[in-house]
Amino acid sequence: MIIGILGGGQLARMLALAGHPLGLQFIMLDPSEDACAGVVADQIQGRYNDIAKLELLAQKADVVTYEFENIPAAAVEFLAKKVPVYPPLLALTTAQDRLYEKKLFRKLDICTPAFVPINNLEELQRALKEISYPAILKTRTQGYDGKGQAILRRNADLTTAWEHLNGVPAIVEDFIPFDREISIIAARNHSGEIKCYPVTENVHHAGILHFSKALKNDSAQHQAADYVKRLLNHLDYVGIITLELFQVGDQLLANEFAPRVHNSGHWTQNGAIIDQFENHLRAILDLPLGSTDSSDYAAMINLISTVPSREKILQQTHANLHLYGKEERTGRKLGHINICTSDEATFNKEIGALQNIVNSG
Repeated sequence: MIIGILGGGQLARMLALAGHPLGLQFIMLDPSEDACAGVVADQIQGRYNDIAKLELLAQKADVVTYEFENIPAAAVEFLAKKVPVYPPLLALTTAQDRLYEKKLFRKLDICTPAFVPINNLEELQRALKEISYPAILKTRTQGYDGKGQAILRRNADLTTAWEHLNGVPAIVEDFIPFDREISIIAARNHSGEIKCYPVTENVHHAGILHFSKALKNDSAQHQAADYVKRLLNHLDYVGIITLELFQVGDQLLANEFAPRVHNSGHWTQNGAIIDQFENHLRAILDLPLGSTDSSDYAAMINLISTVPSREKILQQTHANLHLYGKEERTGRKLGHINICTSDEATFNKEIGALQNIVNSG
């Protein structure tokens, strides 16, 4: 069985690593000469809209998936006429547009921050009579890791923010003073079987995820799982999905969803019985989903821009190091560390030590 992947980054790399023990082979399409998944998967080098390369991928793969949501929807539509592609096209096109996404949440009675669609500066100025300051302006498409966003604190910010976003279609939302940011990752296969992982608390800096901690038996689990199951069943979804949420008191507000394996679920590689990558593969192949039961304490620290000493990291007894084979570059995700244990004191001690190592470079 050969799995095709659109994209050859670290998520494709980890999908292939999870699939090799299952006897699966992988081929990915990526425009980069040095795609980091190339060490564990065959590569077709080319653009995602290159029809000849898409045709070749369809010929070689038994099923196709994708590792990120900013691929052209037309590429998935083309492939789906020739080979099964999961997650479904509707999930991709919805996740690619923040307005469609927010409207779907509302349709499914999933609470969201207040929002207004924006097409020009005049509409933005009118919207801020309805949306109170502070607010956040976001492009409808092509936004990730904090890109395509601007904070609005007063009327004087509006023109600058609109110009910063280059005047593309956008939405403006209430800026939520959340108690915490959480996400829930779930899998659904063709048969409709669903498995949810424990919710994860996430810490971002400048829009980039730095730290995630699994919250076993958390009070938000039931509501988060209910929300994500509504999405999965409505979309007739197949694969792993990630729903990102703001928690304010006892209320959960949906921010966005990702139709793919996700950075906030990397802890599952060492902290869950079956990780998100293997369960994604099981789902798209309609195999029984694996247990999402987790360690008592599990977390992930991202390695961004630089990689500290491997020796120092591995001196921590419960540290599991995952490097992506990428060259160092400012703002680039280069790897992550998972910490999983049954002892809370040990967990907290090693988290602190590792964060000091990472922060000191």
